[in-house]
This record gives sequence, structure tokens and C-alpha cells, in this order.
Amino acid sequence: MLWVAVAAYFLISLGISLWAARRISGETDYLVAGRSLGLVLVSGSLFATWFGAETIMGSSAAIAEEGLAGGRADPFGYAICLVGMAFLIAYKMREAGYITLGDFFRERYGRLVELLAVLILIPTSIMWAAAQLLALGEVITVVAPVEIETALLVSLGVVVLYTALGGLLGDAINDLFHESVVIIGLIILLVFVFVAMGGIGPALDSIEPEQLRFSHPDEGFLSRIDSWAIPIVGSLVAQEAISRFLGAKTPAIARNACFVAAGIYLVVGLIPALIALVASHLDLGLEFNDTFLPLLAQELLPPVLFVFFAGALVSAILSTVDSTLLAVSALASRTFINPLMEWASDDQRLMTTRFTVAGAGFAAYVIATGSDSVYELVSYASSWGTAGIAVTVVVGLFGGFGGPRAALAALLLGAAGSFVFGRYYEDYAFLLSLLVATAVFVAVGVYERRVPLRAPT
Repeated sequence: MLWVAVAAYFLISLGISLWAARRISGETDYLVAGRSLGLVLVSGSLFATWFGAETIMGSSAAIAEEGLAGGRADPFGYAICLVGMAFLIAYKMREAGYITLGDFFRERYGRLVELLAVLILIPTSIMWAAAQLLALGEVITVVAPVEIETALLVSLGVVVLYTALGGLLGDAINDLFHESVVIIGLIILLVFVFVAMGGIGPALDSIEPEQLRFSHPDEGFLSRIDSWAIPIVGSLVAQEAISRFLGAKTPAIARNACFVAAGIYLVVGLIPALIALVASHLDLGLEFNDTFLPLLAQELLPPVLFVFFAGALVSAILSTVDSTLLAVSALASRTFINPLMEWASDDQRLMTTRFTVAGAGFAAYVIATGSDSVYELVSYASSWGTAGIAVTVVVGLFGGFGGPRAALAALLLGAAGSFVFGRYYEDYAFLLSLLVATAVFVAVGVYERRVPLRAPT
């Protein structure tokens, strides 16, 4: 029965993508839905892009073990990030008519900077996709007697197929379907957790004051700032989310959708957080790892409702992993493949972009098979090399300060900082990378004003 439910979610998603595929006539239709999405679809898709495995499974397990200090990124950090997108980048990027973030780098800083930026962005998106695949595989192992490797292969095949077919339009419609199921499933589980605790009053009373702290007692100031900076600043320039509002009908819709998505994300994200805070006091013998929430549901819910909840988890993860695969495909196709295929027709470019989705999925599968923590994968994806990306995008959108040399320096040192600081100053590596990237961008930007680039002779 569980397999039937999961298969049903897969088939519905595939059917939506097949419907969307019939309405795709070229690369722009495929990657940004022909810039035809309204407020509801953009808001829902933005929310769904981040409301995935790390929120429902990774973050809930961390909150159950550590209190809110274990879930600062989800839902709080990413909700703030969406507000930052609304204020800083959504309107301007949609107004410029970009298809990918790489287009911005090429127009603002030149081809070389675009290449370097995309080389940094693609691995982060693949790691994000790997986290979702790992979570999806773990859910399947809970609901069916299969090994994680088999579950990963099944997950990969389904997600690649429906993402490659439907593009952004298919993803956006699927996201509305998936997240509607997710919200209902989480509310059902919350009700049963309250019942298991003897009612709403006893459940809320069970939450200890220490669980409501946003930091650990022995945590340093810089480490605390770093833990907030990673989701807020590191994800501010994520292609997965940016592609959603680039498909909006107007710049105003792009900006307003970020505000709406932030509100939805915070409210809905508090549900698994509350479940974790309360359920940590239930004596069920559950370990606080990525399978905490699905195993909790299996313990508390009747079989029929558990089938529904398992499908809800699958839906949440599907709505995130499709975004990441499409993001990688868009970046790789627009930056590396299309310039080598100037002779190709729009249909040929579209086919190449779809095949790139499959390549991205395989890369994510390889990473997922070598990893064992969804939360760690997501945290690394949000911090690796994104310090330089954030600085060059935000500054580049608001004025003419800083040219290609400043951008190259910021990107290189931001990426290098992820390795160097991550090894020696792990507790605040991203914060140091961000400070270094900002400082070098400003310093080289001042130099560029004094020594401008010479025109080629």
C-alpha cells in the first residue's frame, strides 16, 4: 500500500510535466516558463524550492536534539533570506530580463567572470540536489524494504524524467500540488503529537526554556553570526530560487512573490519545528537523525494516514530537487554548451538542456551515495564559494562600482576562503570568507577606477 501511494505521487508529477511539455516551444519557455508566471505560482514555487528535506527532516531532527539552536536556518534564516531577495535582487533581475544568474555576470562583468561564477554555482546546486535525493531515498527505505542505493536510483530516475520534460512551468505547477499535500500532512502529524502528549496544553508545557534558545550556551559570538549568515547571505543568490522569480510576468510580481513566500515559509516551517520540540519528550526510542520525523509518523499515525504522510514527505522533497536539477541545467547550458552550439536551432538547444538535467541528476546521485547527512550537505551547499557570489551580485545590481577585476578577485578569494577558513576556522568560516570577499572587491574596485582596463588594440 505504501509503494502504491508513493508511485501515485510520482505518476501525478509525471502527468503534470507531460502536460507542461506540450506548452514548451523553446529554451526560454523551458527555463523561465516564457516569463508567464503569476503571483500564486511564483510564490508557491519559491516556498517549495526551499521547503524540502532539510526543513522537514534535517532541521526537525536537529531541533529535537538541540532545540531552536539546531534550526536557525530552517525556517528562520531562509525566511529572512527571501525577504532579502525581495528588497535587493528580485525586481532588478526580473526587470533586466535575465534567464540565469550567469547572464547577469556576463552582462555586468564580462565573459571570464561569468565562467568563474558559474563554475562556483554549479557544484553548490548539485550538492543541494544530492541532499534532496538522499532524503528521498531515506523516506523510501522507511516505507519499503529496500536498500538506500536502490531507493536513490528509483528517486533519481523519476525526478530526472519529470524535470526534464516539464521545465519551469511543470515544476511550478507540481510545486503547488506537492506543497498542498505537505502542509496537510504536517498538520495531521502535529495533531497526533498533541494527542500523544495528552492535549495542546500539556504538549506546549513540555517544551523547556532551554529548547527555545537560538544559540548554544558555549557558542562564540562569531560562530553565532556565521550560523545566521550562511542561510541568509549564502542563499541570497541561489540560482534555484532566482530562476523562479525570473519566470514572473512582471518585476513587481517577482518582488512581491518573495515577500509572500517568506511569510508562508515561516508559518509552515514552524510546524515541523513545533513537532520536533514537543515530540522530543515522547519516550519512543527514536534517534535524532534524518529519519526522525518519518519514523515518528510511523509510530503515531494509523496506517492509512501514515501512507498519506509518507507521500507528503516525498512531495516536499520532489518540489526541491526538481528546482536544483533545473538550475544546474540552465547554468551549464547557457554558459558552457550554447556558446559551442551557435549553429543549433532552438529545438536542438532545448533537447540539450533536457539532457543536461540528466547529467546533473547523475552527479547528484554520486554525491548522495557518499554522504550520510542531509543537513550537512545543505549547509555546505549554502556556504561553499557563495560569499564572493553574494558580494558581486548585490553590489553589481546597485551601481557601477567594481569591474571585472574586482569581481574576479572577490569570487576567487570567496571560494578559496571556503577551503582555508573551513579547515582552520570552521566555526565562522563563511563569515570570514564574506568579509574577505567584500574587502578585496572594494580594494580592487578602487584600483580599477584609478587604473582602468585598456581597450584592445
